[in-house]
Amino acid sequence: MSLFKNIQNIYFIGVGGIGMSALARYFVQQNKQVGGYDKTPSKITKKLAEEGVVVSFTASKDSLPTSFTNKENTLVVYTPAVSQENELFQYFKNNEFEIKKRAEVLGMITKDFPTLAVAGTHGKTTTTAILAHILKQSGVKLTAFLGGISENYHTNFINDGHQAVVVEADEFDRSFLHLHPTIAAITSMDADHLDIYGETEELKRTFLSFAEKVEDKSNFFYKKGLDLKGNSIAVEEEADYKVANVKVQNGSYRFDFVSPQETIKDLEFSLPGKHNLTNAATALAMALKFGVKGELLKNALKSFKGVERRFTYHLKTEAKVLIEDYAHHPEEILAVHQAVREMHAGKKVLAVFQPHLFSRTKDFADDFAASLSKFDEVLLMDIYPARELPIEGVNSQMLLDKILNEKKALVSREKLSENIKASSAEVIVMMGAGDIGNEVETIKVELNRES
Repeated sequence: MSLFKNIQNIYFIGVGGIGMSALARYFVQQNKQVGGYDKTPSKITKKLAEEGVVVSFTASKDSLPTSFTNKENTLVVYTPAVSQENELFQYFKNNEFEIKKRAEVLGMITKDFPTLAVAGTHGKTTTTAILAHILKQSGVKLTAFLGGISENYHTNFINDGHQAVVVEADEFDRSFLHLHPTIAAITSMDADHLDIYGETEELKRTFLSFAEKVEDKSNFFYKKGLDLKGNSIAVEEEADYKVANVKVQNGSYRFDFVSPQETIKDLEFSLPGKHNLTNAATALAMALKFGVKGELLKNALKSFKGVERRFTYHLKTEAKVLIEDYAHHPEEILAVHQAVREMHAGKKVLAVFQPHLFSRTKDFADDFAASLSKFDEVLLMDIYPARELPIEGVNSQMLLDKILNEKKALVSREKLSENIKASSAEVIVMMGAGDIGNEVETIKVELNRES
């Protein structure tokens, strides 16, 4: 692309992040030399290395390959999740390299193409993945930057063409204000990232600024109940676009989708939970607006498999069920709870939760406790700090004390398998946005051995 024609090398600080890795893949396919640093190895960094990205886990200038030390043809991309005190960031800054935030680069790439963007404090990753899938399966040549790994394509980046660009619009650090959406949606505006925004009203004002980027409100969609203008989306209640006649058959939803123009009958969708029906409805509405025919969308939706770490089944037998979910906000935990109770009615459920960020745990401690208390048993891991330093008095014990269940405990990583095996729960749900996912395979093996 001519936009980056003088740039031969792209270096990512925080390359293992889900949004950063999608961008890295984009530039690999643009025949750029791509490198990056991340704090720890992961499945994503392993895949990136296999795809040709030079990955380092040392934040030292000495770890930089020589080609990335030429500031004339190197672009540096960073994520706000990595501290600017990072030695590599300081090196690039002090030597006057061109440095851009991830969202800024994404905005530059998408500016000249029809862009479909999905924002929201939760729901955006799954909605974006459904939207990309149904457009692709309907024959649209698209580029998609996803905020999770699609189960259908085993990647967070699709690169078929530029009839449309599908992008997850991230509210963290106001990143989505760099985008130029043609068609957009907001799935939710619940309080989050108060370490950035300070108060809920400021977060909502920023979402409104994102919504205002779509001047033609017929191209804007939102979950019914949000104070926004455009097309409302709902499940089994009146709205501009709605899901109606919902039935559960063989573990999947069957429903009709009603738009102002047409009714698409008897769609099939396999992701559990009412929140996922709203996500599907939002994606269907955006795809219809883009011009895809309803019958094509019906066939495409049926084949959507999901997103890794979004209600992902790792074990599903009569004796034991093991589910992993990225839920890291009280509303997301409630959504997981609803889905588990609907799909596994009458079963005893153990929630294993790793809180994410000291600030989020502090801001929503009562709400976390209320949502976790709905499960039969609760195990809490230590808080995953990510980009933060500890806050005095904020820890998992503080949260545990607020949870109402009789069966609740703190658990170390080392004793996690032991504690889960000791439980009589038939359904185990492992939740969190940190590194709890690294433990899932071990738990699966242990539970398999037990059964």
